[in-house]
Amino acid sequence: MATFLSRLGRFSFRRRRLVALLWVVLLVGTGVLAGRAAAAPPNDFSMPGTEAQQAYDVLEKDFPELNADGASARVVFRAEGGKVTDPETRGAIGETVRALGADPQVARVTDPFTTRSVSPDGTTAYAQVSYQVSSSELAEESRAALRETVEQAASRELTVEAGGNAVDAKAAGHSSEAVGLAVAAVVLVLTFGSLLAAGLPLLTAVLGVGIGALTIRALAGPLGLGSTTTGLAVMIGLAVGIDYALFVVSRYRAELARDRGREDAAAHAVGTAGSAVVFAGLTVVIALAGLAVVGIPLLTQMGLAAAGTVVVAVLIAVTLIPALLGLCGRRIGPARPRRKIPRRQAMGVRWARFVVRRPVAALLAGAALLGVVALPAASLEMGLPGDDSKPVSTTQRRAYDMIAEGFGPGHNGPLTVVVQADGDTDGDTGAESAARRVARQIDGREDVAAVGQPRLSASGGTAVLSVVPAASPSSTETAGLVHALREPAFAADSDTQVLVTGTTAMNADVSQKLSDALIPYLGLVVGLAFVLLIAVFRSLLVPLKAALGFLWSVLAGLGAVVAVFQWGWLGSVLGVTEPGPIVSVMPVFMVAVVFGLAMDYEVFLVTRMREAYVHGQSPKDSVISGFEHSGRVVAAAAVIMISVFAAFLGSEEQILKTIGFGLAAAVLFDAFVVRMTLVPAVLALLGRSAWSLPRWLDRLVPDLDVEGERLERGPRGVTAEEKNGADPVGAPAGHVPGN
Repeated sequence: MATFLSRLGRFSFRRRRLVALLWVVLLVGTGVLAGRAAAAPPNDFSMPGTEAQQAYDVLEKDFPELNADGASARVVFRAEGGKVTDPETRGAIGETVRALGADPQVARVTDPFTTRSVSPDGTTAYAQVSYQVSSSELAEESRAALRETVEQAASRELTVEAGGNAVDAKAAGHSSEAVGLAVAAVVLVLTFGSLLAAGLPLLTAVLGVGIGALTIRALAGPLGLGSTTTGLAVMIGLAVGIDYALFVVSRYRAELARDRGREDAAAHAVGTAGSAVVFAGLTVVIALAGLAVVGIPLLTQMGLAAAGTVVVAVLIAVTLIPALLGLCGRRIGPARPRRKIPRRQAMGVRWARFVVRRPVAALLAGAALLGVVALPAASLEMGLPGDDSKPVSTTQRRAYDMIAEGFGPGHNGPLTVVVQADGDTDGDTGAESAARRVARQIDGREDVAAVGQPRLSASGGTAVLSVVPAASPSSTETAGLVHALREPAFAADSDTQVLVTGTTAMNADVSQKLSDALIPYLGLVVGLAFVLLIAVFRSLLVPLKAALGFLWSVLAGLGAVVAVFQWGWLGSVLGVTEPGPIVSVMPVFMVAVVFGLAMDYEVFLVTRMREAYVHGQSPKDSVISGFEHSGRVVAAAAVIMISVFAAFLGSEEQILKTIGFGLAAAVLFDAFVVRMTLVPAVLALLGRSAWSLPRWLDRLVPDLDVEGERLERGPRGVTAEEKNGADPVGAPAGHVPGN
């Protein structure tokens, strides 16, 4: 592997203008294709295999007029100092209802006085707005019209607020990415001490993300990729793009400092650091592509799109980076010791020596810290955020509170019960009589506040009714009600099918689906990566240590998330206004992202240790050597990622705050506790056994030569074939079989 990549790096350096031109052509080509491509289809939020989705499909077929999957809004009115039934207030509400129905994307608007949506005390009422299209397809003009109508309807005598997914604004801007790039620029300048050297990783990372995003845009129509598919691809693409280029450029400057020629330095950098990049990239691709195991189409699309962007980042690191290094020439010089600090006094070396001398103490201290931080993860409660998790300053949250105060908390998340049956009973259709029977059973429950009248489909085979829980949508009581209504007892006979759906039921199904998929997903990702790392490090213990360390990092990150966002610790400092269940996608999402970055740090740091060991250093000295050459670069990469993720804490959305904080915490623990404390401590304790394989396995595992041992056999890293006239990426020039 190292020999092939070295040849590729040498070819890219020699043909630098051609390689750079090819990447520019690729960028322009994808841009042209993206510009001519049809608009991206709406996001596929379906949840195959869940009862809630099955019920939605039935409603779409038998009750198309309900627009079950369409966007919706609930406009809430509260009379100040009077009642909503007062003539003047009632007239103002009627005008607002008519204005809401004037939007061309609105399917219908309910009149609160016709549907009896008035609170018992007469102070509060609400109108339900249903749209013809889903939330992702809803035009921004329709959202703006809704907000404008609500603002104009409000007065001193009448408070008007709105909630629902039609109110939520579409994601705008990329402020977190901008903050991440700004921090990355500062860290890279401090790391390299050169603006040009620091600019290369940023330039190539942005180029890779651009090609990836444009490719996704071009393929959106043919492959059915939703409009938000690029979100994860951009975030991961920037992260690994900067990391991979950082390591190759850093190794190039280190080789220059060893008095190698520029071409040899580029070839050696790609052969060694490039090998680490390739295998680190493979582990990230495994983690992202493995999201397909979850069985949620949107996550599958996002994972595969992000995996493709990672592949682009790897190709850029091993081809475009050496080409740009050749174009820069002497303007990028060798790495120089900062302030001429002796090797023995450098911070990374001092830390490595400390850990190697006291491995047991370092191991126990690091394990104890991670164990304490991970403890709250045992109390993890998952759910999907609703309007109740939004800041009190938002209209969605105020509308939620007004409904809860006027009608009861359950009115914020009514359940939809679908009843299907065959046959006639006493003049009624089977579905109608079955629905009435089910309604009577539900109405007698203490955890139910109200049950609506059944509504029959045109075919007569399906009936639907609304059930209002007594508790709030995110409560465990409501989740228990959903499970209870799905018990076979409510169907009564084999000819009747009862399905429960609605936002609350769908949230419960999604949370359960994600929870059930977490263990298989972990097993697949960690198992495949373990096999790959055996080949990279030619060891069983090092991959095992890497996998266990990753799991520890994820648990610590989840523990921090639970403590802050579920328990409310440090909530006032971090802007957490409403502690509650953790968003269901968080654990799976954290596993995918953190696994990729953790394996990056593991491969880049430990391959340098193995390289030193293979070249003759003792096990403990090889650990110190790995820190000397890669410790600072790994720390810089981690600081960049922590800053990017922490930037999401400034968002108003609780879900973005949760994801940003969780990823930042997990990367912090993984980079600075696991990789820089536990890893050297464990390797110091294992000694030579860390780098060995059983003989039978050693014969089966291919020798990938990631550490570049074969590159050292020729002068200045030039292989024997190249010395004898070989083309850098092909067979020897003038080669004749048998010669």
